[in-house]
Amino acid sequence: MSRSAPLSRSAEVSRQTEETRIRLSLNLDGSGSSRIETGIGFLDHMLTLLSRHGLFDLTVDAEGDLHVDHHHTVEDVGICLGQALADALGDKAGILRYGDITLPMEETLLTSALDLSGRFAFVFRVSFPTEKIGDFDTQLVQEFWNAVASRARMNLHLILHHGSNSHHIAEACFKATARALRQAVAVDPRQPGIPSSKGTLTE
Repeated sequence: MSRSAPLSRSAEVSRQTEETRIRLSLNLDGSGSSRIETGIGFLDHMLTLLSRHGLFDLTVDAEGDLHVDHHHTVEDVGICLGQALADALGDKAGILRYGDITLPMEETLLTSALDLSGRFAFVFRVSFPTEKIGDFDTQLVQEFWNAVASRARMNLHLILHHGSNSHHIAEACFKATARALRQAVAVDPRQPGIPSSKGTLTE
């Protein structure tokens, strides 16, 4: 994987394996514009929502072994997004660090809470009433966010309180985490330094 040095709070990540080829760019201080092409319609929809609700500018060009299934492409896009998030944040000086929201999505209610701590933890207490949303495996929502959290080196907790529609549950995961990230990466005018008593959030 090759990465460019962050310019302002932006990053670009490229990843190429025998299974996928991905180029992704992320601007944390954007307006919510996006151009997403992964070959997976549902993933494109979810990433567009992530960009819009996080106010991140996001471009994703992905080619994967979709003749096998969606797994490699979904996971590798998550890896690239997590790495771009870490790169764009740099040493994390001046950010709020924490974000959380309990988000309603019609009959669904879901909480996303996160800490850009420099340490990985992922809790996913979300279940789907169906195995598929169209031709998209619902279990890949968990795989995607696990990949993002591990590469961004953050704590991420996704907890479903109730919900009966798989599309709404998945959408709530993306919208809520976008909103929580929007909080966490925001600049804290009262604390220009590293928001940690350790003096570092990079390890």
